[in-house]
Amino acid sequence: MIHHVWGLLHHPDQEWRKISNEHESIGHLYLHHVLWLAAIPVISALIGTTQVGWTFGGAETYQVSLINGIALGIAFYALILMAVGFVGSLIHWMARSLEQRPSRRDCIVFAGYVATPMFLSGLFALYPAFWFCVLGMLVGLVYSAYLLYKGIPNFMGISHKRGFILSTTTLSIGVLVLEALLVVTVLLWSMGSETSVVWHFFK
Repeated sequence: MIHHVWGLLHHPDQEWRKISNEHESIGHLYLHHVLWLAAIPVISALIGTTQVGWTFGGAETYQVSLINGIALGIAFYALILMAVGFVGSLIHWMARSLEQRPSRRDCIVFAGYVATPMFLSGLFALYPAFWFCVLGMLVGLVYSAYLLYKGIPNFMGISHKRGFILSTTTLSIGVLVLEALLVVTVLLWSMGSETSVVWHFFK
């Protein structure tokens, strides 16, 4: 797992070719990569929201109880795991016009590795200030986009032109999925607090 993480961050072109040649199964991907890295934002958010508390720029914080935090963390973790499979299936669907269409398995494996920077950027949730988490999200998103544009031609064996079109479409939809996941995440973690900003809308 670790050697792929370093390779994707340091020399993505070479690492994509290496990953492509491994013909990894979805089970192996999740067991050795996704399950571990997806825990980073979950654990970070659990620590941040229970020990520090959400802040939206003011002095007031919205802290989550440990019991609620654990329950919400499990839900957050499940959402992340499902999102990887969803984006991979989406890539497979969008590649239906390719002469040598990659398998759904390959597309999910690809999505799992593209998400690596997003997983790592979850460390920003240790200090759950809204602006700080947005910064972390942007850092992870930019590098994931870079891996996406670099990886699709190498991983799927298509031209850079077709790879650019497929990457742009995937990125656009992927950003929407990410935004939806982040909205749900903020709502989930915030609702775990008795003084949640979400509950103010219902008073």
